[in-house]
Amino acid sequence: MGALTLTQVTKSFGTTQVIKGVDLAVEDGAFCVFVGPSGCGKSTLLRMIAGLEDVTSGDVAIDGARVNDLAPARREIAMVFQSYALYPHLTVRDNMGLALKQAGTPRAQIEAATGKAAEMLALAHLLERRPAELSGGQRQRVAIGRAIVRRPKLFLFDEPLSNLDAALRVQTRIEIARLHRELGATMIYVTHDQVEAMTLADKIVVLRGGVVEQVGRPMDLYNDPDNTFVAGFIGSPQMNFLDAGKLGLRSARLGIRPEHLVPGGGQIGGRVSHVEKLGGETLVYVASEDHGLLTVRLFGEQDYAVDEVVGLGFEPNRAFHFDAEGRRIEAVRRRERMAAGGPVGG
Repeated sequence: MGALTLTQVTKSFGTTQVIKGVDLAVEDGAFCVFVGPSGCGKSTLLRMIAGLEDVTSGDVAIDGARVNDLAPARREIAMVFQSYALYPHLTVRDNMGLALKQAGTPRAQIEAATGKAAEMLALAHLLERRPAELSGGQRQRVAIGRAIVRRPKLFLFDEPLSNLDAALRVQTRIEIARLHRELGATMIYVTHDQVEAMTLADKIVVLRGGVVEQVGRPMDLYNDPDNTFVAGFIGSPQMNFLDAGKLGLRSARLGIRPEHLVPGGGQIGGRVSHVEKLGGETLVYVASEDHGLLTVRLFGEQDYAVDEVVGLGFEPNRAFHFDAEGRRIEAVRRRERMAAGGPVGG
């Protein structure tokens, strides 16, 4: 079991409040990702769950038991850091089994646990090496293996892929997803990379300024964002935001995903400022006098010249309408219907 509940959790450093009343429920076995820009509070929140930062107010509960006053070692959690945090003088085998050794676990059990984790992570042939003899990806797998052998209730990952190159990030991301399926354990994962969030999570928590902006499944956040911040943060390339008034619309801003802007006619005019051909897709950046720089995502290889005049259109049912405060109008109406006890749909 490894369910996590946060109830009105806050954190202050002196007079500065960095976590502002977070409520969250993470079900046993879920893969939950905290995502947001630098300084949003996601790593601080993770450290509060781990017991590495005190909770100023509110409750942190694991499997229904309040753990605010428990030391990290007694919370039955395991944390994987971006810096790996391996002991350079110990072998892979000893690094992975150290926590069990310190807990007084019999040697045979330690050998069995480290051997099983090494097989899962393709580290069996590296057990006698030291960290200096490993690649970055191998070191990260050792850090993950060290967490696995403890059989924790919660796995906590603090930007574990940030020190890896692009190819290794993809490979390690796939391995972490496989481990989650095989272990069935609850995992809480912090990243600033929304691609990692979208590909790993079954629940995403979007944070900004210590506040939870929205919680939901990856594609729910992509297709049904509550505000311009979530709409712009989730999705790559990010959503285009247009001046709705200049399009004759009553909303303040109009959001359109790059793949839903269509060249050829339409009421949005501009000039091509840059083209990126990426093989499977082409990104065309269009400078519009009314709406600023817009991104158009086209599939396949497409030819456009810099300074070429283009017109852009869109399907109205693919557009998102936001008010002057950045709130999505459909989401505001939905909450009002829920508060009134009426049907949510429509």
